Amino acid sequence: MYKRKIETYFQSWKKSENRKPLVIKGVRQCGKTSSVLKFAKEHYKEVIYIDFHQQPQLKSIFNGSLDINYLTVAISAAIPSAIFEPYNTCLIFDEIQDCAKARSSLKFFKLDGRYDVICTGSLLGVNGYRSDLQDDREASIPVGFEDIIDMYPMDFEEWTWANGMKKPVFDLLHKCLVNETPVPDAIHNRMRELFLQYIIVGGMPEAIKTFLNTHDINQTRKVQRQIVDEYKIDMVKYALPEDKPHIRECFESIPRQLGRDNKKFTYSIVKKGGRSKDFKGSLQWIEDAGIVRRCYNLSIPELPFSGNAIHNNFKIYMADTGLFISMLDEGTQFDILNGDLFGFKGAIFENAIADIFGKMGRQLYYFQKTDSLEIDFFIRYKGKSTPVECKAKNGNAKSLKTLLNHPEKYHIESGIKVGDYNIGRENNVLTLPHYMAFMLTSI
Repeated sequence: MYKRKIETYFQSWKKSENRKPLVIKGVRQCGKTSSVLKFAKEHYKEVIYIDFHQQPQLKSIFNGSLDINYLTVAISAAIPSAIFEPYNTCLIFDEIQDCAKARSSLKFFKLDGRYDVICTGSLLGVNGYRSDLQDDREASIPVGFEDIIDMYPMDFEEWTWANGMKKPVFDLLHKCLVNETPVPDAIHNRMRELFLQYIIVGGMPEAIKTFLNTHDINQTRKVQRQIVDEYKIDMVKYALPEDKPHIRECFESIPRQLGRDNKKFTYSIVKKGGRSKDFKGSLQWIEDAGIVRRCYNLSIPELPFSGNAIHNNFKIYMADTGLFISMLDEGTQFDILNGDLFGFKGAIFENAIADIFGKMGRQLYYFQKTDSLEIDFFIRYKGKSTPVECKAKNGNAKSLKTLLNHPEKYHIESGIKVGDYNIGRENNVLTLPHYMAFMLTSI
């Protein structure tokens, strides 16, 4: 069981006297269930677990009264091992999107107050419930009686933890960043190696477990492809009828979209003659499911980004870099580790940085004014609008220099360039190794 950052949130939630039932939202197989079970078993005397996907017969428990006294009796009857001890019991409702009325019951668990409830849901961002079922249409989301938190696949820092990196290493990296001094070679080379491995493995716990246990890229890719296939099954199972024919086309076009010089998402790339009205709902479904992230173009590169975003002009990145690489040709993993990439390498490293920023909770933005002026990412850093250029190896960042050379026009004071080099500075451009992107936390 790997250490996850969400464990800190669980502990704070448990200490809150006025805590509400907790709903963990995230893509399939990102580690929600294992993290919740680990926490519950360590902090509660009694744990009652219901998986509505694997145990659909238990959904009938919630078809009648949602009175807590009734539900405790009904659950005890259906699960003989269940023990309800007030203030020492945690109920876990797994795949809550498959039982709408169980989610409605959270209001009554909160009002009753004797038992804590933690729920997980893989597709709550899509529609919350199976809208084709009668009981779903009659259920209601308990607004104001639950806390919802997003959980992502393991991020780059969690990946380094799984590989044995300890706090002194991160303290040293932080000191180097603050002082803008190069990272010592031994640590730099190891972190660079871990970053390249992270690009191909990504953050799905099962993929990480397979890689760390076997160091076999082919077995790791097999796990990743199985996850992608499950996503495709969900697309058919849960999507609205009018979107089902187009969702897979939209999803499978992502490598082609990112492989272009101009990475703006274009519906005609999905299908010849494709238009927004044909695929807009399908793309929204994939995003709401947590599989991809949008990166919005900015009309002007100024704060607040949300106010300057052009909402019909965006790029699409896979939310997990490992799953993205698994969608490419077999052998791409070896090419990444060996540096044998050509034109497509920009898309791969951009997606890796988008993965890191996205799992930090950052909304993604970029700036493209012309074909010759494009900045890969914009972030709020130390209170300023900050351009971030991503280079697969190294090289000149011409667009970044253009912005910095015209402060009267773009109002940019400094920029960051990430690539395959150590920490350094050239005038108002800070250069960082790829692996330090996760340390750009100051807002």
